Amino acid sequence: MINFRFIANLMGRLLILESGFLLLCSCIALLYGEPDASAFFYTCAITAVAGLLLTNLVKTQDRILAKKDGYFMVSMVWIVFSLFGCLPYLFGHTISSFPEAFFETMSGFTTTGLTVLQDLENLPHATLFWRSLTQWLGGLGIIMLFIAILSSLGIEGRDLYVAEVPSPTHSKTSFTFTSSARKMWILYTLLTLLQTFLLMFGGMDFFDGICHSFATMATGGFTTKAGGIAHWDSAYIQYVLIIFMFIAGTNFGLLSLALKGSWSKLTEDNEFRIYVGIILIASFFIGSELYLNHWSDGEQSIRNALFQVVSLITTTGYVTTDYQSWPSFLYLILCFLFFTGASSGSTSGGLKIMRVYLLFKNSLIELKRIIHPNGIINVKYNNKTVHPNIMSGIMGFAILFIVVVAISSAIMTLFTENIATACSMVISSISNVGAPFGNIGPDYSFATLNNGAKLFLAFLMLVGRLEILTVMVLFTPAFWKR
Repeated sequence: MINFRFIANLMGRLLILESGFLLLCSCIALLYGEPDASAFFYTCAITAVAGLLLTNLVKTQDRILAKKDGYFMVSMVWIVFSLFGCLPYLFGHTISSFPEAFFETMSGFTTTGLTVLQDLENLPHATLFWRSLTQWLGGLGIIMLFIAILSSLGIEGRDLYVAEVPSPTHSKTSFTFTSSARKMWILYTLLTLLQTFLLMFGGMDFFDGICHSFATMATGGFTTKAGGIAHWDSAYIQYVLIIFMFIAGTNFGLLSLALKGSWSKLTEDNEFRIYVGIILIASFFIGSELYLNHWSDGEQSIRNALFQVVSLITTTGYVTTDYQSWPSFLYLILCFLFFTGASSGSTSGGLKIMRVYLLFKNSLIELKRIIHPNGIINVKYNNKTVHPNIMSGIMGFAILFIVVVAISSAIMTLFTENIATACSMVISSISNVGAPFGNIGPDYSFATLNNGAKLFLAFLMLVGRLEILTVMVLFTPAFWKR
């Protein structure tokens, strides 16, 4: 059975951690002399008290989480964090209803980037900072942050890691458990600070720079301006964002090894090479078409193409131009990127390139097996045979992804005017991309949806962020049996 006492105790510790970030936002509100300081202070107090009560009243001697406990806790953390995290919007009257506030907060923590807010320039600084901070915390993972400090509590975090990062494979090049989680967060923080400095050098002030760095490294896409990145109209800023979106879409385990000098681990990785190849080919093709059709000059055509390709494949969702007005076949390429996502072990959403690659390769091998029925032909990744159990898991994930999208799209038609709009909302939510297609373009505000639709999409964001299986397993009877 689920060890609810142990989970409640750990949840209390996590809420205390969240209250610390809320206190930081209170200080920012006081610094700018804005009225939402009390909203963040009250939320901080409520969250801290709830955390202390759970930690001190629900005592436990356990120190190791079972696998079932890990899956249950990981799913609940995102819900509980969003429940408390949406309170500043309500207390500060930034958002008037709970469904909208919960939608906005879940969109932040899951790094989706869909929003119900408009007129961002008139929002208080602390509120804008909290939006971006939720994405930064959710990008690398709330649980991953917690794992980084678990050793001081004497708690094993293995199953929490597996539950939050259900990648196709957990190789030795991937970060694992407490010490590695700590290294990952250090790297994540240093990259965020470096990007902030570079954005400030290009004309952003510190506040805008740190907020956009939070959202970029998390591949979330929240911004501080109604016009988004186009507000600055700066080629330099766009190139900086392209570089860091690309980095955020790279496997952090391989990236860490590369920074230590093992660049061959990165350059020889099949997924990374495909990731780079897709970006270069798609950007060149789209940029060439834009230039030849006189949409813009040569440099701007390539820059616009590169920015949108990197933004969509990493599921960041930043926009610098109206790509929906581009020729239809260019639009189709962007739709493909919308699905694939970037690398496993990165902060991006989507199917992940590794899964798409292995599924495609397995299909080709099945054709060979028809021709050579007695042959032993295995799927290989990085020159190593992929275990059949891993391939079964990937195929199961892909089928479940399609089924969930289909059923969810059918449900969303109850709230929208047509199936195309419903599909766009569902795919954008479950792939954690903040740039929908169809009738709801990148500037669309989800405030026009009814509350039922917002809560349903918030659930899909959670399903997508935890890569479907972690959440869906909770709905199986076998999970709850002894």
